[in-house]
Order: sequence, then structure tokens, then C-alpha cells
Amino acid sequence: MLKVYNTASKSLEEFKPLNQKKIGIYVCGVTVYDFCHIGHGRSAVAFDLIYRYFKYKGYDVTFVKNFTDVDDKIINKANKENVSCEEISNRYIEEYYKDMEKLNIEKPTYEPKATKHINEIIELVKKLIEKGYAYEVDGDVYFSVEKFKNYGKLSHKNIDELKSGARVEVNENKKSPLDFALWKKSKEGEPWWESPWGKGRPGWHIECSAMSMKYLGESFDIHGGGEDLIFPHHENEIAQSEAATEKPFAKYWIHNGFVRINKEKMSKSLGNFFTLRDVLKKYNGETLRYFLLLTHYRSPIDFSFEGLDAAKEALNRFYNFVQRLEETEFFKDGERDENIDKYLDSMIERFELAMDDDFNAPKAVGEVFATIRMFNQYLDSVEKKDKKPFKGYREKFLEDVNKISDVLGVFDASSANWFIPEDIDVEWVKKKIEERTVARKNKDYETADKIRDELAKYGVVLEDSRNYTRWKVKR
Repeated sequence: MLKVYNTASKSLEEFKPLNQKKIGIYVCGVTVYDFCHIGHGRSAVAFDLIYRYFKYKGYDVTFVKNFTDVDDKIINKANKENVSCEEISNRYIEEYYKDMEKLNIEKPTYEPKATKHINEIIELVKKLIEKGYAYEVDGDVYFSVEKFKNYGKLSHKNIDELKSGARVEVNENKKSPLDFALWKKSKEGEPWWESPWGKGRPGWHIECSAMSMKYLGESFDIHGGGEDLIFPHHENEIAQSEAATEKPFAKYWIHNGFVRINKEKMSKSLGNFFTLRDVLKKYNGETLRYFLLLTHYRSPIDFSFEGLDAAKEALNRFYNFVQRLEETEFFKDGERDENIDKYLDSMIERFELAMDDDFNAPKAVGEVFATIRMFNQYLDSVEKKDKKPFKGYREKFLEDVNKISDVLGVFDASSANWFIPEDIDVEWVKKKIEERTVARKNKDYETADKIRDELAKYGVVLEDSRNYTRWKVKR
């Protein structure tokens, strides 16, 4: 039974889709005015994991993740560079895809842009005005928060407390300081579209309501994003969407935690800011993805390069084990073992139990390594006894770990390239190892040592066992 944590109820709930095996997910995407930072990567990995697991469970998933491509930050950057907003947004969408590819993020079903849905946005604003939830003042249109009775039900904020704590607004056109813009009158140097209220552009919150309803309908299963979006963005989405349709908007609200540096939320203003591009220059995408998976998606992540080093070492252990499986000869009549039988037979079940518990990736990862520890003990034991390992164990492990890899996006057991950079001549390395093996058999240890030293100059590290020599490139 899959349980998900619903921000709206502040509790774990059994997942029951609105339409049996067909589900809709909407996640708020990036505002495309700059390179993505670690926080964007954290959210992307979290919801990619959720998307993959629902598909693994057999659901027909429609996953929508938008691009906000009209925004003050985009406008400011475009004016500063003297180019169009479209040029800025397209540039950083392209860069976004480069980063996501390295993180092994699967593309959603739809990736709508706000600027391509102006008609839907205008129609939704018109409906809110007609129903008395919105009002127009001099080309600007605002949502009247006090008209929506359940405002605050997601963030659990009290509207009276919000009103008393609200700052005095410079904009005197609003009836209440809590009211938010649905449509903004255009200013000089800004992009604009024709509307019943004059030339203008959409407010931020209305974009997501319009796009989610277009692709998923007026009610859908899951709405997600970073926890910083709970208020006001997601709260405002609920208000305007449910005011317009008089139907429940999203059934489950899922939010990922912040990325912290030295226990503080990562932000440009604090100067503790890392882009994905910066980190991916030093670490490969699988290492970064694995690091992000090691903390439950709802918990804050304490980002550090020491943590990334530890993630890399963990993946080294996994791929060392895969190499050991590849290099060990297994036999159909090999010796079986009760403990390894138990661990291999239950690995998928243990993985699913972890993931069914609100997508607990850290525990799921732990189950893979628990199986590897048991498998290594088994192989050490049969080697010491000079017996044959059972062939079925290797096939079972590789088959199941590949299923797990399809969900986690790491642990590609079919990959032989983890330890091998692109600039290494693999055939030359293998030839040298063969020459060294012959030299060792002939007890020509001087030649064997020279070959080892020659390979070491290229970063190639050799690990000798009784039956084979394993090699890797020092990373």
C-alpha cells in the first residue's frame, strides 16, 4: 500500500487515485532567467523519482512540469542585455535540459510555457471576474482573497493573522494587501498581450492554474514543488482554481525540502550559492543524483563537497561489486546458501516497502547495499572453501537491480564505464594486463611491476585476486 505525505492534511495518506490506474501530476518548474542551482536539481530528482515509481507501479501517468518564461527577473535580464525575453528564456531552457540530462531526469509528458497559454489564462481571469472573485483597476486584475472562504487551508495560515501582519502596500488600487495580481498592466520595456483589460501580462500564480487544468483537468491527483512554494504560490493556486471551478483542485500536495549550506537555506543573498553547472564540473551526474537521493525528499539536505565525495565512494563500492560479478565464474551446479537466497528473493519486496513509505529512497538504497554485503560474504565464503558460486544468484541480482535502477536513476548494472573515462584506450589496458598476468605466472615480477607502474601513469589502478585482476581508473 503506497502512502504519501499530504501537505494539506499534514499526514501520511494512502494513495487513492481519482481514476484507478490513470493519474495526473503537476509540478511547478523553473523560472528561466539563469542557470539552475542545486535547489532546482533537488526538486527535479525528487519528482523524477516519484514519476518513475508511479510508472513502475503500473500507473498511466500524465506528468506536467511548466516553464515560467515571463517574469520580472526575465524582463530585467532581457533589458540589461538588450535582447528579447524570449531569447533569454529559450537560452536558459536549453541550459536546463543539459543539466537535467546529466542528472538522468526523464522528460515529463508535457512541459508547457506560460507565454504559449495566454488565451487559457485570460479565459480563467474572465471567469473569476464574472464569479465575483476578482476585480479590475486601471488595467490590473486582482483576486479578492477575502471572498474565498477556505484561504489558508494548504499552508494552515489564518487569514486574519495574515491581514494584521501584512505590510502597508504601495499599490493603493488593491482592496486588501492580501489580494494578488492575476493580470498586470504592461509597463514600458515589458512584453505584453492584448486582453479585455488592455495590454498586459499574466501574474505568476494564474499561469500554473491555467496550464495544470488544460493538461490534467479541473481536478487532478498530485500537485508538487519546493516547500517555499506552499505560501503564497500554491495557496493562491488553490484559491483561484477552486473559485473558478467550484471543484477540488489537487487531491495530494507534495513538497520537497530545502537545500542548506552550513545549516542555512541556500540563497544568492547569503552568498552560499552553487549552480548545477559548477558542481557537475567536479562530479558526474550520477554522483550528484545519488547524493540528492540519500536524503528523504521532504527533509532538508545539507549540501557539502564532503557529502558528494562520500556519494562517489558509495557508487564506487556498487560498481566494484558489479565488476566482481562480471569477473567471477558462476556455475549452474554451484553451491547455494540460505542467507543469500533470502536476501536476493526479498530485495525487490524490501525496495518496494521502502518506496511505498512516502518514496523513501534512502531506505531503498540501503536495501540494495544490504544485499551486496550479503552477496560479498557469500562469494568470500565459497572462494575460501574452493567451491563454485551458483550462477542463478548473479542473474537474479542483476535482473532485480536493473528494475530498481529504472526507478532510482542510479545503479546501472549494465554500465562498464563507471571506472573508465572516455580518453582511456580500453584495449591497450587489457593487453597490458594480459602481459602482466603472463609475467606473474612466469614469476617475472620485475616486468609485472613495470607494467603496473606504466598503467599507473595513466591513472589505471590494478586490484589482484586469486582468479583475476580487476582494473579501474582513479577518479
